[in-house]
Amino acid sequence: PVLLSQLTWVNLSGNLILAYQSLGVVYGDLSTSPLYVYRSTLIGNLEDHQNEEAIFGACSLIFWTLTLIPLCKYVFILLAADDNGEGGTFALYSLLCRHANFSLLPNQQASDEELSAYRYGPSTHSNVSLLKRLLEKQKRPRTGLLIVVLFGASMVIGDGVLTSAIAVMSSLPGLQYSGKKLTKGALLLLACVILISLFALQHIGTHKVAFMFAPIVMLWLISIFCVGLYNIIHWNPKVVSAIYPYYIIKFFRETGRDGWISLGGILLSITGTEAMYADLGHFTAVSIRLAFVFAIYPCLVVQYMGQAAFLSRNLHSIPNSFFESIPDPVFWPIFVVATLSAVVGSQATITATFSVIKQCQALGCFPRVKIVHTSKHIYGQIYIPEINWMLMILTLSITIGFQDTTLIGNAYGLATATLMFITTFLVALVITFVWQKSIWISGMFLLFFGIIEGAYLSAALMKVPQGGWLPLVLSFIFMMIMYIWHYGMCLKYNFDMHNKVPLQWLLGLGPSLGIVRVPGIGLIYTELATGIPAIFSHFVTNLPAFHKVLVFICVKSVPVPYVSSDERFVVGRVCPRPYRMYRCIVRYGYKDIQQDDGDFENQLIQSLAEFIHMEAGEPEFCTSEGSFDGRMMVTRSSSIQSGSTIIATEIEDCSESSSVQSSKSSALLSLRSVYDDENPPVRKQHIRFHLPANQIMDSAIQEELMDLIVAKEAGFAYIMGHSYVKARRSSSCFKKFVIDVGYTFLRKNCRGPSVDLNIPHINLIEVGMTYYV
Repeated sequence: PVLLSQLTWVNLSGNLILAYQSLGVVYGDLSTSPLYVYRSTLIGNLEDHQNEEAIFGACSLIFWTLTLIPLCKYVFILLAADDNGEGGTFALYSLLCRHANFSLLPNQQASDEELSAYRYGPSTHSNVSLLKRLLEKQKRPRTGLLIVVLFGASMVIGDGVLTSAIAVMSSLPGLQYSGKKLTKGALLLLACVILISLFALQHIGTHKVAFMFAPIVMLWLISIFCVGLYNIIHWNPKVVSAIYPYYIIKFFRETGRDGWISLGGILLSITGTEAMYADLGHFTAVSIRLAFVFAIYPCLVVQYMGQAAFLSRNLHSIPNSFFESIPDPVFWPIFVVATLSAVVGSQATITATFSVIKQCQALGCFPRVKIVHTSKHIYGQIYIPEINWMLMILTLSITIGFQDTTLIGNAYGLATATLMFITTFLVALVITFVWQKSIWISGMFLLFFGIIEGAYLSAALMKVPQGGWLPLVLSFIFMMIMYIWHYGMCLKYNFDMHNKVPLQWLLGLGPSLGIVRVPGIGLIYTELATGIPAIFSHFVTNLPAFHKVLVFICVKSVPVPYVSSDERFVVGRVCPRPYRMYRCIVRYGYKDIQQDDGDFENQLIQSLAEFIHMEAGEPEFCTSEGSFDGRMMVTRSSSIQSGSTIIATEIEDCSESSSVQSSKSSALLSLRSVYDDENPPVRKQHIRFHLPANQIMDSAIQEELMDLIVAKEAGFAYIMGHSYVKARRSSSCFKKFVIDVGYTFLRKNCRGPSVDLNIPHINLIEVGMTYYV
């Protein structure tokens, strides 16, 4: 019992610390909603209904919206639908892909299902429903599901643009009330300066400024709670009765259609709620629940009631309700905290946008962009320069173009409602296919929350002419980018699949492949997880020599958030043992980051050696010639020092690249000397492998391992195809436009695959090839 109590206290204290930290990362946006909710709700269609009853009705709507959606749906239901501790739209899609085979990723294999993260959740072999079998067989429902997920991702990107604009714009009108009447142009200029500063600081990483986020939000919550409580007591204590749903019925009875349209303003009270689920991977479900139930929820409820109490006695203050409800003695401190909190709220959505772009790229649905890992200690904190500056330009354009928080709020509300509705739909599928509950339970969940969120969505759609068109336009643009890129990648992959080199042709060439085999290791990059790509025949027929050891490298994404280093490499043999040709599949999750740690080559050698050793220990797996183009083995290469097959030793190395040293070409050596003059060599640790002296092994295995070690010392060459994708002449005009114009433009303006894979340029060989799709 004593040990149990100690463990309980440790867990509780850890979750309390995480709950405190989550205030600045998760709840910055949600907690700043009181700045603009009443203004967006009561100005416009309800200008003829600005009375105490309407204000009480709006307060009641806000209370029940906060209770039903963030509290009931997200805290009690959605936080349980995690994917190995990760949340967000892609986590739900990943769960569905694994438990119902809805994935459209083309190079998936049965061995992926053996990943430890893949088996997260209930068993998938029970209760195989007719609906599940039907959806798995049809491609259209799976394509529709991917489009829904990508549309939700587009809305998240739109959220990142709109949150920054509305949060900063809503925190500055307090200067008008302060007595120093600034012009509208001066306020706009100040907002632009704050926004530019916010985006300019992104490159240093969230972790370097995160320590100040939680105290700011905590101070903000205390401030709005105290101000709200003061306003309730001082202005109208009867506002507490607004929690009764009777006021909602009375509100719609008096306002009618205008009240229905005003739901778009009420919706702003829960903007930022999606971050509770999307940022689950950085915290725990318990910590996020604790923070919301004991801090966010009571503070927001008291603040909204306090504003309603103030407005019921000061109807003329509706356009600037929050700042005018602040008592004069504490106005300036709260104004400063409000401005800082708005910046914190913007930071959370910008970080979420980076994460979504990274996940889209992992699914092959977004062009390759530079991803910078900004923290060595906190995994998952990333920065994408191109997206950051694009967001800044869009945010400044919206701020300067709209200059009105009501119009921006209409756009923001539509983005929020659409994203929540998509999440509800996906969770309903998870309840059926992942949790394996009755379809009636799933239907009740979808019906209950679908009706509530559908009401808000319909109200937000009515405001499309008044700014609501903006997230639709942004989402359409990003959806087109995602669709064109994914479509082009799938056509290119299908071309490779249908034009693979026959294995019999390769075997007919013999172990020498009909050319000279020189010392070294050639790494041939391909998107195919099985078979030999067509571009390899270009190499064999056009190059006079090839490396003695050839490895086909396939870097692919799997529908799990993370792949452990012990499960990352899957190795097999392509041809019989004398050919010295292997296949290595390198697997990454949709939240993994491919870092340039300089150890890939050593891990690959270790994995190949372990495969050769494991293969020899399983007689049924191999023949005298070795197995080829069949079963693959997962090799563990997390530590190059731990293997017993070959021994690794570190030596000091400040010399030239081994691949250039092995060459006798005077031209290459002269190029290397010029390179060294511009880039002085850096002393680094070089890994050298050798066989253990006291280990007895088969002579064929020993010879193969020695060939591998000698080839490693001779150097590596990275071989890639420089592809050009063109539509066939018989293709439709639409397909020609999408491929020849859209996809070509995106390919030319995104990062090259060699840069994205951190391949050293001095070791890179590219061979051009045109794909007619």
